[in-house]
Amino acid sequence: MTNTTLYFTPAAAKSQNKFCHALSQMIAQACNRPIVFLCIGSDRATGDCLGPIIGEQLSSVLSAGNRRNGSQKQKAAVYGSLRHTVHAGNLSDTLSSIYNRYSNPFIIAIDASLGVPEHIGFVTLGTGSLRPGIGVSRSLPAAGDIHITGIVNHSGSNNHLTLQTTKLLTVAELAGFITQGILNALHVRSSLQSPQERHLIDIL
Repeated sequence: MTNTTLYFTPAAAKSQNKFCHALSQMIAQACNRPIVFLCIGSDRATGDCLGPIIGEQLSSVLSAGNRRNGSQKQKAAVYGSLRHTVHAGNLSDTLSSIYNRYSNPFIIAIDASLGVPEHIGFVTLGTGSLRPGIGVSRSLPAAGDIHITGIVNHSGSNNHLTLQTTKLLTVAELAGFITQGILNALHVRSSLQSPQERHLIDIL
């Protein structure tokens, strides 16, 4: 898979459809590998809570689907939520747990990011791993076969303060767009599978 990064403006017409289509194509590369959504971030700073919010939303929607359809499992999992955050202190252990539990997992890493002012409010979708914490000078392990980020604010001389003072509305709108795109992409993937391959989402 050639490394590439795509940018999406949630407010633009058909942007959700384009994001879903691109994500579906990337997920298709997983073939029969188990899919893991790794939602990274902390609930201690507004600008860093994008990942946990998305993980919480995915868990809520997908758990409701599980209750309606039974207890059978699917080759997918969600790590990271507002209740159980995946952050700088436990990212390494979480990755070890994923690789111990799943054989050759296809990890979709999700995190907030900082960028240039004109890109605030954009969503990026890219192949390859991301490096969580790089915007605040933290050295953390790379994560993800593909990655999704929401650009929550601009990068500057004091990124820690920038994350603390980020608008919650920006984060909430990005989270809603990304969550909906993921759910749509999972629906597309399920519709392309044979009845024998359809299972349910495993929420962790």
